[in-house]
Amino acid sequence: MTTLQRDPYDTPGAHDGPVTLERRDGPYGEVVLRRRGTGAEAVHEIIANGCFLMDTSDGRSERLLVDAALAALPADRAEPAVLIGGLGVGFSLARAAEEPRWGRITVVEREPAVIGWHRAGPLGGISARALADPRAEIVEDDLLGHVRTAPVRYDALCLDIDNGPDWTVTEGNDSLYSPAGLAACRERLTPGGVLAVWSARPSARFERALRNAGFEGVRTEEITVARGVPDVVHLGQRAA
Repeated sequence: MTTLQRDPYDTPGAHDGPVTLERRDGPYGEVVLRRRGTGAEAVHEIIANGCFLMDTSDGRSERLLVDAALAALPADRAEPAVLIGGLGVGFSLARAAEEPRWGRITVVEREPAVIGWHRAGPLGGISARALADPRAEIVEDDLLGHVRTAPVRYDALCLDIDNGPDWTVTEGNDSLYSPAGLAACRERLTPGGVLAVWSARPSARFERALRNAGFEGVRTEEITVARGVPDVVHLGQRAA
């Protein structure tokens, strides 16, 4: 059941206080959509099981996730197919739809609440045009399950379901970054395909894991943030 309520830490009359727009018990725990500010300055946040996931304040690193994957593919690869793991606030999907070179755009999102906030909620302001793109589809599924069983391959896997390989949202997500999970990602890619993984901080351990899993050209691209360590995108490529 959906519960609409004000966040208990919101101060009445304070424009920058967080307001809970919707709180749902999903298949993997509680997910919350909050808003800070009002009007054009409003920022929406997604919280999962009390853990901040992402907000609409920036989006540069989520866009880099898609751009870096495309840039790593051979320039002559026609209409490459991309799998975006995690719909989030929609920046990565919107970026992919802006690029005419992409062919099939598949988004895998396991939380029905997040999908609903895009299709009939405030996050549609970011994703509505992309969702109307005939190349795009949303699949409600667990990402690792989809990677293991999907009947098709992708030229790029752009994954953003955690705060990073070392900072997972749910315990079960650890298996995605394990040797078996990375092997499944590699097998889901076409030859020369690219795996791109978003992270809130660099991880030398994950770079080693990518190399050990057989990925080539492993590297990390950074986005400087206002405070703290940079957001990054970890990249690896399946052998051609």
